[in-house]
Amino acid sequence: MSASEIDPKQIVEAGYNAVADRYAEWSQNEIKGSPAVEYLEKLISMLPGGAAVLELGCGNGEPAARMLAPGRQYTGVDLSAEQLRRAQELVPSGAFVKGDYTKLVFPPSSTDAVVALYTLTHVPRAELAGLVARVASWLYPGGHLLATTVSRESVDGVYDWLGVPMFFSGMAADASLNLIAEAGLEVLEHEIVCQDEGEEGKPCFLWVLARRPE
Repeated sequence: MSASEIDPKQIVEAGYNAVADRYAEWSQNEIKGSPAVEYLEKLISMLPGGAAVLELGCGNGEPAARMLAPGRQYTGVDLSAEQLRRAQELVPSGAFVKGDYTKLVFPPSSTDAVVALYTLTHVPRAELAGLVARVASWLYPGGHLLATTVSRESVDGVYDWLGVPMFFSGMAADASLNLIAEAGLEVLEHEIVCQDEGEEGKPCFLWVLARRPE
């Protein structure tokens, strides 16, 4: 099914609402080799005290909201009401917003960091360049972006995932790095990491830590 025949955002919202229990078990117990905790620790070491942090696609709060919220002004955004309910329960100090983050408007230079882990794969490719440019504008000079994307080009479409329909998209790693650079961000480090996801296979993701120049 092509992206032109569906509403990708509705597919993502409905899928994450329906699969909440299975997703929590799968992400905690079946994924092996994700460097998420290590990258989050690295980002945290770069943040000033009381930093404002915005997470796009926060899901159920694991692990990013749980790690980022203490001592900081954390805001998480997600399409799924059920995932947000779980995140709020896990991290009561955080602020959580239900919505499509590709349509959000934030003031320029208003946050110290933006985090987007395993979520840009649900954004149609045609929307990515505009989204990355807006994200770059939200960062304070010297602010950071931590993000993952898939490492190869794929067609926008709906696939079976954890027993539910889910929208996925992707572009080659070099194309993703170019979008980040074109948005005016300096890539501090990047790598491709393949992880074992049990029955879901062994996908490879591009991890990027970037900075808005001062």
